[in-house]
Amino acid sequence: MVMRRGDTESSHSQAPPPNSHSQARPGNAIKEAPPPNIYIFLYTMGRSRYQFLESQPHFLTCTVVNWIAIFSKPDLVEIVLNSLEFLQSQKRLALHSYVIMENHLHLIASAENLSKEIAAFKSFTARSIIDYLKENRAEFLLRQLKFYKQSHKISQEYQLWQEGSHPQAILNQQMFKQKLEYIHNNPVRRGYVDDPAHWRYSSYRNYVGIEGILAVDLIDV
Repeated sequence: MVMRRGDTESSHSQAPPPNSHSQARPGNAIKEAPPPNIYIFLYTMGRSRYQFLESQPHFLTCTVVNWIAIFSKPDLVEIVLNSLEFLQSQKRLALHSYVIMENHLHLIASAENLSKEIAAFKSFTARSIIDYLKENRAEFLLRQLKFYKQSHKISQEYQLWQEGSHPQAILNQQMFKQKLEYIHNNPVRRGYVDDPAHWRYSSYRNYVGIEGILAVDLIDV
């Protein structure tokens, strides 16, 4: 069963609840500046590089097992978007950039405990997506998620995400810009669109002053 906004979980250390698929998405306004207590880039007198204040952002990758094209279904992308939106609304995660492809996603994000929040995001979205596939009798995809489950995961029948998120700390503004361009040009490199603005599930539009499908904490590049 796919949860809708307003539903609750018994333990929210695990679960950002997704929204109804039929509702228009709220909260797409572009933020002018990072909120309080989130890092900013700061030029320090006497140094020739940038440094981070507060939570340090990381470039992250989450990949579906065997690169299965789960996110070719818009309803399943919506689960991911709503989960990220929930973490933002609870101030558990600052999302600076993202792209969702058919079988993986990239993020630039920061949090007080980023590894914990990403683990909760992956756990909840996996359960929600598998529940959706069961409800909609998507047997072909379920068989693949079962077949490619790692053998040591004996407590579960299916596995959605590959283990890990390959975190890379963003060390300076140049690295942030490089990762931002990598994220936004992913659909172009794959040949899906000619212009990154044409890919719906990306923060590119936010960075060029166009309303995006998901709000992000913009960083001036």
